[in-house]
This record gives sequence, C-alpha cells and structure tokens, in this order.
Amino acid sequence: MELHELFIAAASTLGFISLCKSSFNFLRWVWVMFLRPPKNLKEYGSWALITGSADGIGRALAFEMASKGLNLVLLDRNTSKLEATSNELREKYGGQIDVKNIVMDLSKFSGEEIADAIQEEIKGLDVGILVNNAGVAYRFGKFLHEVDDLEVMESIKVNMEAATWITRALLPGMLKKKKGAIVNLGSASHAVPSFPLFTNYASSKSYLSMLSRSISLEYKQHGIDIQCQIPMFVATKLTMVKATPFFFPSPETYGKASMRWIGYEHHCSPYWGHSVQWLIVRTLPDAFVSAVCFWYTLRLRKIGQLKRMQPTTRIR
Repeated sequence: MELHELFIAAASTLGFISLCKSSFNFLRWVWVMFLRPPKNLKEYGSWALITGSADGIGRALAFEMASKGLNLVLLDRNTSKLEATSNELREKYGGQIDVKNIVMDLSKFSGEEIADAIQEEIKGLDVGILVNNAGVAYRFGKFLHEVDDLEVMESIKVNMEAATWITRALLPGMLKKKKGAIVNLGSASHAVPSFPLFTNYASSKSYLSMLSRSISLEYKQHGIDIQCQIPMFVATKLTMVKATPFFFPSPETYGKASMRWIGYEHHCSPYWGHSVQWLIVRTLPDAFVSAVCFWYTLRLRKIGQLKRMQPTTRIR
C-alpha cells in the first residue's frame, strides 16, 4: 500500500471512530435526559428532609416528592411561608402524606446545635432522602471589601457549615439501614472559571461540590447515593430572572428534571437546557467566560446601587 493510501486509510479510521464516539455521547445524552427511568425514591425511605423548602427550588422539590408519595420534613427560616407551603401540600395531597415543619434560621445556630435539633425532630422517622437546598447570597454584586460581616458569616454558616452538619446528622441512620440519598444543590457560579462580585457565594458552593464528590466515594459502598446538582440560572427570587424556555426554567420545571437524576451520577446538571448551555460554555476560552461573568456581575452591582439611591416611600 502506498504511503498516501495508508494516510487516507488512517485518517478515515480516526474520523469514523470520532463520529462513533460523538454519536454514542449524543445518544447517551438523549437517554439520560429524556428516556432513563427515575429511581423509586420511596425505596430509600418513606420520609425526605428538604432545607430551604418554603420557596424556589426547595418548594418545587417538596411538591414533586409529595406527588411520589413521600412524607416530608420541611425546614426553613420563614415561618409564614413554611406554613403556607405545608398547608398547600396537605390540601393537595390530603391524607396521602405527612408533613412536618422545622422553623430554623441556619445562620443563627452552631453546627452542633443544628445537628442536635435535626436528630431530635426526625427521631423515629424513616428519613431516606436529604436535600441540602438552603443557601444565601447577597442580592447584588459586591467587591469583597464591600461585603458586610453578617453576609460573610451567613454564606459560611448556611452554605457550608449547616449543610455539613445536617448531612453528618443523617448519615448514621442511612448507614444503619444501608440505603439513602443525599442531594446537595450547588451552583453554576462555582463551576465557571471565576464568578467575581459573588465571591463568597461561589466559593461556598465550591466547597459543597467537593464535599459531595468526596463523601460520594466514602459512602457508595454502603448503599448511600450522594449527588451534587449544578443548575445554571433558575427563575427564582435569588437570581431575579424571568422563566423562559431553554435558558431559565421555572423552579417547577427544574424540580421535575431534578427528580429524574436523584440516585444516579454524583455530579450533574439535570435540566436539558442547562446541559446544552454547559456544553457551549466549555468550548469557550476561560478568559472569555470570566470576562462575560465580570461584565454581568458588574451590571448587577450597578442595578443594586441605583436601587439603593432611590428614595423610599413611607406609609403613614
């Protein structure tokens, strides 16, 4: 065989292999996003504990889990919103499920106090699923020196400390029955090269990602599935965006997608639109992505400054 013929044959073989690999990856993506059956979450246990469950993604997940027949322990710091959510659940699902409320501001207590309170509240309950959804972030972008002491403390205590201690509190029960599922809600802010002006929030979510990766390996052999979900923008009060197809799903849309992934990959982006966005982001140079993030967060900071300058109206 001539040299040029050998070269053409080799190039054709490599091209065919590359095409097969791309086709396989695409078919697998279609399978996991749209066709793979979700796990029967009741097999983990009859109760699920969801933090930050009075609003946004946590609330949406509560309704999704209730629709699957799971009893719920709902934890939030907002008493009125938590009561409203639990009442809606009881009205919608009647006597099909039980709902238990825990009113707690995770930023006000030490890790030991949070763990002790959780263990006392769930005593006797078969809690098989934990969703660490509670998280705090300052609403508008700030340079690090502008972040006040309370905001620094809250991002550490809620996003990192509370999630760690709550996970630690529930692990013994899961180990005893050799099954359980833990879902930590991460953020796209920690998965991009940098997320300036929201440094505390992004850094704390990065901690949650590493926590999930590490304990997933520690406890997989004991039948405990641990996962970190990494959504991009979801139309919640925290992100201040309106729900639109593909780009910004509503909490309800994200909640449905989230449920399909529980118990599978230890890191994932459950909503198909976010998955496509991640594919695009990963093809771009890090410097470009960082520049776009900085432009976006600077814009948010300017919006915040303008709002603070607006006169407040007093109601007499």
